[in-house]
Amino acid sequence: MWAWLAIHAALAAAGTWLARAYALRSRLIDQPGERRSHSVATPRGGGIAIVIALLVATVSLGLKFPAYASLALAFGLGLTAIAAIGWVDDHRPLSPWLRLAVHILAAALLAAAVWHARGDLWLALAAFAFAVGLTNVWNFMDGIDGLAASQAALVALALAGFGGPVWSWLALALLAACAGFLPFNFPRARIFMGDVGSGAIGYAVAGLGALAATAQAEPARALVLLIPLAAFMVDSSLTLLRRVRRGERWWTPHTQHAYQVWARRVGHVRVTLAYAIFTLLSLASLHLVTEVRIGFMLCMGAGWYISAAFLWWLIQRTERSAP
Repeated sequence: MWAWLAIHAALAAAGTWLARAYALRSRLIDQPGERRSHSVATPRGGGIAIVIALLVATVSLGLKFPAYASLALAFGLGLTAIAAIGWVDDHRPLSPWLRLAVHILAAALLAAAVWHARGDLWLALAAFAFAVGLTNVWNFMDGIDGLAASQAALVALALAGFGGPVWSWLALALLAACAGFLPFNFPRARIFMGDVGSGAIGYAVAGLGALAATAQAEPARALVLLIPLAAFMVDSSLTLLRRVRRGERWWTPHTQHAYQVWARRVGHVRVTLAYAIFTLLSLASLHLVTEVRIGFMLCMGAGWYISAAFLWWLIQRTERSAP
């Protein structure tokens, strides 16, 4: 296990270093602005290193476990498609509807593979919905130093406990790849993940959740994996709903998420660490619900989401009341 972690962390670290050199040479630079949360021009596109490390792991597992090769292939193709459209978008802005179309195609490929493997239509539909949703959630939430990568690493840690003898290794590869990337992105970002990384990581989290569910005797028990997603799911969804209600162009960049509001007051490092602590506490709660009835699991999950919603409201309220 330690060799597996070291290999993928090293791949991501080396890839991030190369991606930074490429971004500087190609002038792939994010400039500060009123719709961004950073104040220093910073290269982007470092998330390609995480994607490459994860693809190496996917191919390795597909070759080592031929019985799971079709699922690994679908996951890898979907990940590649979303990373590719993100890579193009990092170089020249694309229509958000074109990107969404690619996300839908990648999610449909994953859902079809899950349906073929388990014959469970509801599980396949859930895989599709979460693949589209989390791909965009991670894109929305990748706005301050270290936040998207650290949350992905923590969720991957949870997924490693539910993925069975095969997909746990893929979750560990995601954890290691994020760890290899983070020194370049936190506490001070020397490169940003870019759309190539944020969308692909969101898809990877959703895909790993779906693959973990296929490894469960009761796929419904994989719902417990929604608990570590509470911070990101609540911040992204409530902010989106508020923008829609206000009649704003919700698909355009902005700085209205709770993590962005809070970062303006206390800085990136404190916010990223606070989100990490919240998610770590949710990971600790998983040990309390893995062996109980599904009803109790859902109640526990509802408690985390209600707590996250209250904290979202509190942070947004401080912005409105600021002088």
